[in-house]
Amino acid sequence: MRKLFAALACAGLLGGTGTAAQAQSAAWPNKPIHLNVAFAPGGPVDIIARILGPKLTEILGQPIVIDNRTGAGGNIGTAYVAKSAPDGYNVLVTSSAFAVNVSLFSNPGYEIDRDFIPVAIAASQPNVLVVNSTVPVKNLTELVAYAKGKNQSFGTPGSGTTPHLTGENMYNLQLKLGMQAIHYKGAGPAVAAVAGNEPSFGSMAMAAPLPFIKSGKLRALGVSSAKRLSYLPDVPTLSEQGYPALQDYTWVGFFLPTGTPPAIVAKLNDAINKSIQAADVKEHLAIQAFDPEGGTSQKFAEYVKTEVVKWGKVVKETGAKPD
Repeated sequence: MRKLFAALACAGLLGGTGTAAQAQSAAWPNKPIHLNVAFAPGGPVDIIARILGPKLTEILGQPIVIDNRTGAGGNIGTAYVAKSAPDGYNVLVTSSAFAVNVSLFSNPGYEIDRDFIPVAIAASQPNVLVVNSTVPVKNLTELVAYAKGKNQSFGTPGSGTTPHLTGENMYNLQLKLGMQAIHYKGAGPAVAAVAGNEPSFGSMAMAAPLPFIKSGKLRALGVSSAKRLSYLPDVPTLSEQGYPALQDYTWVGFFLPTGTPPAIVAKLNDAINKSIQAADVKEHLAIQAFDPEGGTSQKFAEYVKTEVVKWGKVVKETGAKPD
Protein backbone atom coordinates (compact mmCIF):
# COMPACT_ATOMS: atom_id res chain seq x y z
CA MET A 1 0.00 0.00 0.00
CA ARG A 2 2.86 2.37 0.86
CA LYS A 3 4.41 1.70 -2.55
CA LEU A 4 1.08 2.42 -4.26
CA PHE A 5 0.67 5.75 -2.46
CA ALA A 6 4.27 6.68 -3.29
CA ALA A 7 3.70 5.92 -6.96
CA LEU A 8 0.48 7.91 -7.04
CA ALA A 9 2.14 10.85 -5.32
CA CYS A 10 4.98 10.87 -7.86
CA ALA A 11 2.42 10.89 -10.65
CA GLY A 12 0.61 13.84 -9.05
CA LEU A 13 -2.60 11.82 -8.64
CA LEU A 14 -3.06 12.44 -4.93
CA GLY A 15 -3.46 16.21 -5.31
CA GLY A 16 0.02 16.83 -3.91
CA THR A 17 3.00 18.27 -5.74
CA GLY A 18 1.43 18.27 -9.19
CA THR A 19 -1.75 20.03 -8.07
CA ALA A 20 0.20 22.53 -5.98
CA ALA A 21 2.43 23.38 -8.93
CA GLN A 22 -0.60 23.82 -11.18
CA ALA A 23 -2.25 26.12 -8.67
CA GLN A 24 0.98 28.11 -8.28
CA SER A 25 1.26 28.50 -12.06
CA ALA A 26 -2.38 29.53 -12.46
CA ALA A 27 -2.06 32.20 -9.77
CA TRP A 28 1.23 33.63 -11.07
CA PRO A 29 1.84 36.46 -10.73
CA ASN A 30 -0.02 37.61 -7.65
CA LYS A 31 2.72 39.77 -6.09
CA PRO A 32 5.65 41.93 -7.29
CA ILE A 33 8.22 40.34 -9.58
CA HIS A 34 11.89 41.11 -8.96
CA LEU A 35 14.17 41.57 -11.96
CA ASN A 36 17.62 40.83 -10.58
CA VAL A 37 19.95 42.80 -12.86
CA ALA A 38 23.45 41.33 -12.76
CA PHE A 39 25.17 44.62 -13.63
CA ALA A 40 25.28 48.22 -12.46
CA PRO A 41 22.94 51.01 -13.58
CA GLY A 42 23.80 52.65 -16.89
CA GLY A 43 24.82 49.53 -18.78
CA PRO A 44 22.92 47.52 -21.39
CA VAL A 45 21.39 45.00 -18.95
CA ASP A 46 20.06 47.69 -16.66
CA ILE A 47 18.80 49.72 -19.62
CA ILE A 48 16.81 46.78 -20.98
CA ALA A 49 15.32 45.95 -17.57
CA ARG A 50 14.16 49.55 -17.14
CA ILE A 51 12.76 49.84 -20.67
CA LEU A 52 10.80 46.59 -20.38
CA GLY A 53 9.78 46.96 -16.72
CA PRO A 54 6.74 49.24 -17.20
CA LYS A 55 5.45 47.20 -20.14
CA LEU A 56 5.83 43.93 -18.20
CA THR A 57 3.88 45.51 -15.35
CA GLU A 58 1.15 46.45 -17.81
CA ILE A 59 0.99 42.94 -19.31
CA LEU A 60 1.39 40.87 -16.13
CA GLY A 61 -0.61 43.11 -13.82
CA GLN A 62 1.99 43.21 -11.04
CA PRO A 63 4.73 45.69 -10.09
CA ILE A 64 8.20 45.03 -11.49
CA VAL A 65 10.98 45.70 -8.97
CA ILE A 66 14.50 46.17 -10.35
CA ASP A 67 17.32 45.04 -8.08
CA ASN A 68 20.90 45.65 -9.24
CA ARG A 69 22.99 42.81 -7.81
CA THR A 70 26.44 43.60 -9.14
CA GLY A 71 29.91 42.15 -8.86
CA ALA A 72 32.22 39.42 -10.12
CA GLY A 73 31.34 40.04 -13.76
CA GLY A 74 27.66 39.32 -13.16
CA ASN A 75 28.25 36.18 -11.08
CA ILE A 76 26.91 37.57 -7.79
CA GLY A 77 23.45 38.36 -9.16
CA THR A 78 23.41 35.16 -11.18
CA ALA A 79 24.27 32.98 -8.18
CA TYR A 80 21.63 34.77 -6.12
CA VAL A 81 18.86 33.85 -8.56
CA ALA A 82 20.20 30.29 -8.91
CA LYS A 83 19.54 29.82 -5.19
CA SER A 84 16.13 31.53 -5.25
CA ALA A 85 12.81 29.73 -4.96
CA PRO A 86 11.62 28.54 -8.39
CA ASP A 87 8.31 30.39 -8.14
CA GLY A 88 8.73 33.02 -10.87
CA TYR A 89 9.22 35.98 -8.56
CA ASN A 90 13.01 36.23 -8.88
CA VAL A 91 14.08 36.65 -12.50
CA LEU A 92 17.68 36.97 -13.64
CA VAL A 93 18.37 39.63 -16.25
CA THR A 94 21.92 39.35 -17.53
CA SER A 95 24.12 39.67 -20.56
CA SER A 96 26.13 37.29 -22.69
CA ALA A 97 28.61 37.26 -19.78
CA PHE A 98 26.32 34.52 -18.47
CA ALA A 99 27.66 32.24 -21.23
CA VAL A 100 31.24 33.51 -20.95
CA ASN A 101 31.80 33.12 -17.23
CA VAL A 102 31.45 29.35 -17.17
CA SER A 103 34.73 29.26 -19.11
CA LEU A 104 36.41 32.33 -17.64
CA PHE A 105 35.92 31.47 -13.97
CA SER A 106 36.92 28.17 -12.38
CA ASN A 107 33.83 28.45 -10.17
CA PRO A 108 31.38 31.14 -11.28
CA GLY A 109 28.86 30.03 -8.66
CA TYR A 110 26.38 28.45 -11.07
CA GLU A 111 26.02 25.84 -13.78
CA ILE A 112 23.89 26.79 -16.75
CA ASP A 113 22.21 23.43 -17.39
CA ARG A 114 21.74 22.64 -13.71
CA ASP A 115 20.58 25.97 -12.34
CA PHE A 116 18.66 27.90 -15.01
CA ILE A 117 15.85 27.87 -17.54
CA PRO A 118 16.48 30.34 -20.39
CA VAL A 119 13.23 32.29 -20.86
CA ALA A 120 13.86 34.77 -23.67
CA ILE A 121 16.50 36.92 -25.28
CA ALA A 122 15.15 40.46 -25.24
CA ALA A 123 17.60 42.47 -27.32
CA SER A 124 21.15 42.69 -28.60
CA GLN A 125 23.68 45.20 -29.86
CA PRO A 126 27.24 45.15 -31.17
CA ASN A 127 30.31 46.05 -29.18
CA VAL A 128 32.42 49.09 -30.01
CA LEU A 129 36.07 49.98 -29.50
CA VAL A 130 36.41 53.56 -28.31
CA VAL A 131 39.13 56.06 -27.50
CA ASN A 132 39.10 59.37 -25.67
CA SER A 133 38.74 62.11 -28.27
CA THR A 134 41.97 63.81 -27.13
CA VAL A 135 43.99 60.81 -28.35
CA PRO A 136 45.10 61.23 -32.01
CA VAL A 137 43.76 57.87 -33.20
CA LYS A 138 40.91 57.42 -35.71
CA ASN A 139 41.15 53.77 -36.79
CA LEU A 140 42.92 50.50 -36.04
CA THR A 141 45.92 51.29 -38.25
CA GLU A 142 46.53 54.56 -36.41
CA LEU A 143 45.93 52.75 -33.12
CA VAL A 144 48.80 50.34 -33.76
CA ALA A 145 51.14 53.17 -34.73
CA TYR A 146 50.21 55.12 -31.62
CA ALA A 147 50.03 52.40 -28.97
CA LYS A 148 52.70 49.90 -30.03
CA GLY A 149 55.31 49.57 -27.30
CA LYS A 150 53.45 51.89 -24.93
CA ASN A 151 51.94 50.96 -21.58
CA GLN A 152 48.26 51.35 -22.49
CA SER A 153 45.09 49.97 -20.91
CA PHE A 154 41.42 49.68 -21.86
CA GLY A 155 38.26 49.91 -19.79
CA THR A 156 35.58 47.22 -19.83
CA PRO A 157 32.13 46.86 -18.20
CA GLY A 158 33.37 43.85 -16.25
CA SER A 159 35.51 40.76 -16.40
CA GLY A 160 33.90 38.14 -18.61
CA THR A 161 31.58 40.46 -20.50
CA THR A 162 31.65 40.12 -24.27
CA PRO A 163 33.04 43.67 -24.61
CA HIS A 164 35.94 42.57 -22.38
CA LEU A 165 36.66 39.62 -24.67
CA THR A 166 36.17 41.66 -27.84
CA GLY A 167 38.78 44.05 -26.47
CA GLU A 168 41.17 41.26 -25.47
CA ASN A 169 40.77 39.68 -28.89
CA MET A 170 41.26 42.90 -30.86
CA TYR A 171 43.75 44.89 -28.80
CA ASN A 172 45.93 42.00 -27.71
CA LEU A 173 45.45 38.81 -29.74
CA GLN A 174 45.03 40.48 -33.14
CA LEU A 175 46.94 43.78 -32.80
CA LYS A 176 49.42 42.51 -30.17
CA LEU A 177 49.39 45.76 -28.21
CA GLY A 178 49.65 44.16 -24.77
CA MET A 179 46.95 46.39 -23.29
CA GLN A 180 45.85 45.73 -19.73
CA ALA A 181 42.11 45.33 -19.17
CA ILE A 182 40.67 47.48 -16.39
CA HIS A 183 37.30 46.17 -15.28
CA TYR A 184 34.49 48.31 -13.89
CA LYS A 185 31.17 47.37 -12.31
CA GLY A 186 29.17 47.96 -15.44
CA ALA A 187 29.28 49.94 -18.67
CA GLY A 188 28.25 53.23 -17.03
CA PRO A 189 31.36 53.50 -14.82
CA ALA A 190 33.57 52.18 -17.66
CA VAL A 191 32.36 54.82 -20.12
CA ALA A 192 32.77 57.56 -17.53
CA ALA A 193 36.36 56.47 -16.95
CA VAL A 194 37.30 56.51 -20.64
CA ALA A 195 35.52 59.84 -21.12
CA GLY A 196 37.78 61.11 -18.33
CA ASN A 197 40.83 59.69 -20.17
CA GLU A 198 41.60 57.20 -17.39
CA PRO A 199 42.10 54.87 -19.26
CA SER A 200 42.20 56.29 -22.78
CA PHE A 201 40.74 53.24 -24.52
CA GLY A 202 37.66 51.10 -23.98
CA SER A 203 35.55 48.26 -25.28
CA MET A 204 31.83 48.34 -24.50
CA ALA A 205 28.43 47.40 -25.80
CA MET A 206 27.01 50.24 -27.85
CA ALA A 207 24.30 51.68 -25.55
CA ALA A 208 26.45 53.33 -22.88
CA PRO A 209 29.15 54.98 -25.05
CA LEU A 210 26.82 56.09 -27.88
CA PRO A 211 25.87 59.48 -26.33
CA PHE A 212 29.56 60.19 -25.67
CA ILE A 213 30.45 59.26 -29.25
CA LYS A 214 27.74 61.56 -30.61
CA SER A 215 28.81 64.40 -28.30
CA GLY A 216 32.45 64.06 -29.39
CA LYS A 217 33.90 63.03 -26.02
CA LEU A 218 34.69 59.56 -27.35
CA ARG A 219 35.72 58.38 -30.80
CA ALA A 220 34.63 55.01 -32.15
CA LEU A 221 37.45 53.01 -33.78
CA GLY A 222 35.31 50.13 -34.99
CA VAL A 223 32.11 48.21 -34.37
CA SER A 224 31.77 44.43 -34.07
CA SER A 225 28.61 44.20 -36.18
CA ALA A 226 28.34 42.44 -39.55
CA LYS A 227 27.70 45.76 -41.32
CA ARG A 228 27.92 49.47 -40.57
CA LEU A 229 25.32 50.94 -38.25
CA SER A 230 22.77 53.43 -39.55
CA TYR A 231 23.30 55.71 -36.55
CA LEU A 232 27.12 55.67 -36.94
CA PRO A 233 27.52 55.41 -40.71
CA ASP A 234 31.09 56.76 -40.74
CA VAL A 235 32.41 54.14 -38.28
CA PRO A 236 33.84 51.07 -40.06
CA THR A 237 33.25 47.55 -38.83
CA LEU A 238 36.11 45.45 -37.51
CA SER A 239 35.49 43.19 -40.50
CA GLU A 240 36.09 46.08 -42.92
CA GLN A 241 39.39 46.78 -41.20
CA GLY A 242 40.66 43.26 -41.83
CA TYR A 243 39.15 41.18 -39.01
CA PRO A 244 36.09 39.37 -40.39
CA ALA A 245 35.97 36.86 -37.54
CA LEU A 246 35.22 39.59 -35.00
CA GLN A 247 31.45 39.81 -35.23
CA ASP A 248 30.47 39.98 -31.57
CA TYR A 249 27.25 41.00 -29.89
CA THR A 250 26.17 41.74 -26.36
CA TRP A 251 22.74 40.26 -25.73
CA VAL A 252 20.42 40.69 -22.78
CA GLY A 253 18.35 37.71 -21.66
CA PHE A 254 15.92 36.63 -18.96
CA PHE A 255 16.36 33.43 -16.94
CA LEU A 256 14.44 31.62 -14.19
CA PRO A 257 15.73 29.09 -11.65
CA THR A 258 15.50 25.42 -12.55
CA GLY A 259 12.29 23.93 -11.21
CA THR A 260 10.11 26.88 -12.16
CA PRO A 261 6.81 25.46 -13.52
CA PRO A 262 6.68 25.43 -17.34
CA ALA A 263 3.45 27.46 -17.33
CA ILE A 264 5.23 30.32 -15.54
CA VAL A 265 8.15 30.15 -17.97
CA ALA A 266 5.66 30.31 -20.85
CA LYS A 267 3.79 33.29 -19.34
CA LEU A 268 7.00 35.27 -18.82
CA ASN A 269 8.28 34.40 -22.29
CA ASP A 270 5.01 35.59 -23.81
CA ALA A 271 5.12 38.83 -21.80
CA ILE A 272 8.70 39.57 -22.89
CA ASN A 273 7.88 38.91 -26.54
CA LYS A 274 4.83 41.15 -26.38
CA SER A 275 6.83 43.87 -24.60
CA ILE A 276 9.65 44.12 -27.14
CA GLN A 277 7.15 44.29 -30.02
CA ALA A 278 5.19 47.17 -28.49
CA ALA A 279 5.66 50.36 -30.52
CA ASP A 280 6.80 52.51 -27.60
CA VAL A 281 9.28 49.89 -26.38
CA LYS A 282 10.71 49.41 -29.88
CA GLU A 283 11.21 53.17 -30.09
CA HIS A 284 13.10 53.22 -26.77
CA LEU A 285 15.21 50.24 -27.83
CA ALA A 286 16.16 51.96 -31.08
CA ILE A 287 17.18 55.13 -29.22
CA GLN A 288 19.54 52.99 -27.13
CA ALA A 289 20.91 51.19 -30.23
CA PHE A 290 19.28 47.85 -29.40
CA ASP A 291 17.73 45.39 -31.82
CA PRO A 292 14.73 43.52 -30.37
CA GLU A 293 15.12 39.73 -30.50
CA GLY A 294 12.50 37.51 -28.81
CA GLY A 295 11.48 33.98 -29.69
CA THR A 296 10.77 30.79 -27.78
CA SER A 297 12.43 29.59 -24.61
CA GLN A 298 13.71 26.55 -26.51
CA LYS A 299 15.30 28.70 -29.22
CA PHE A 300 17.03 30.83 -26.59
CA ALA A 301 18.32 27.74 -24.79
CA GLU A 302 19.89 26.50 -28.03
CA TYR A 303 21.47 29.89 -28.67
CA VAL A 304 22.97 30.00 -25.17
CA LYS A 305 24.65 26.65 -25.85
CA THR A 306 26.27 28.00 -29.02
CA GLU A 307 27.42 31.09 -27.12
CA VAL A 308 29.07 28.96 -24.42
CA VAL A 309 31.09 27.17 -27.12
CA LYS A 310 31.99 30.37 -28.99
CA TRP A 311 33.16 32.36 -25.98
CA GLY A 312 34.90 29.37 -24.41
CA LYS A 313 37.09 29.29 -27.51
CA VAL A 314 37.77 33.04 -27.27
CA VAL A 315 38.68 32.76 -23.58
CA LYS A 316 41.16 30.01 -24.41
CA GLU A 317 42.68 31.82 -27.38
CA THR A 318 43.07 35.19 -25.65
CA GLY A 319 44.17 33.76 -22.31
CA ALA A 320 41.68 36.09 -20.61
CA LYS A 321 41.59 35.86 -16.82
CA PRO A 322 38.98 37.10 -14.35
CA ASP A 323 39.77 40.27 -12.47
